[in-house]
Amino acid sequence: MKHPSFDKSLDKAKIKIETKEILKEIGRLQYKMYAEGKSSLLIIFQGLDASGKDGLTKGLLRYCNPVGFSIHSFKKPTAEEYVHDFLWRIHEHTPAKGQLQVFIRSHYEDILVPTVEKLFAPETINERYQLINDFERLVEHNGTKVLKFFLNVSPEVQEERLRERIELKEKHWKHQDGDWDTRKKTEQYLAVYDRIFERCNQIPWHIIPADTNWQKLYFTAKVVLQTLQNTPMNWPDLKTEMFK
Repeated sequence: MKHPSFDKSLDKAKIKIETKEILKEIGRLQYKMYAEGKSSLLIIFQGLDASGKDGLTKGLLRYCNPVGFSIHSFKKPTAEEYVHDFLWRIHEHTPAKGQLQVFIRSHYEDILVPTVEKLFAPETINERYQLINDFERLVEHNGTKVLKFFLNVSPEVQEERLRERIELKEKHWKHQDGDWDTRKKTEQYLAVYDRIFERCNQIPWHIIPADTNWQKLYFTAKVVLQTLQNTPMNWPDLKTEMFK
């Protein structure tokens, strides 16, 4: 898997200034979308452990109004979720009109983990690719724009970040022994991601270099801003009987 990595040609100071202005405009448009209540945006973040999904979410929404966005992090299915179809728990959190919703991990975990860990028959997993395509098409049919991002972290930077979770007290809470076991299967997970990119691409994937937080935020924010700018929306008309 070869995807964009750190761009040495970019000026960090200039990019940070530009990113701040992009984020402010995202905030303005997000609030406009909320006020109008006709369209919505679903942002999906996928990536290996320590690719920075949480931090990116925090940075991206810095200037957004909390009344108009939600964040949901998908973990191992609960007992209740497990007895339903695999998309049941996902659909519950898709955004209502006017809302911006971020998924930190998503329905793609229900292909990744079962494939690598061999939890289900290959035929069962194979069917999920098209079911996901159909699901995402349904979500967009209801007026929700879907953006899918894969945060591409290098093995070296991932190891550095995982070690920080052990060595730095303020990051101890992030540490999970299982992340190191998963790291040993990185190539298997990346191979499944390649199949996902190939088979679930009716809504395109954006591959984001994730070795530095400032580039990761910049490239992601540019896509989000362009999407919001291309979404028809207007401030609602005044509704009042006061002056009649």
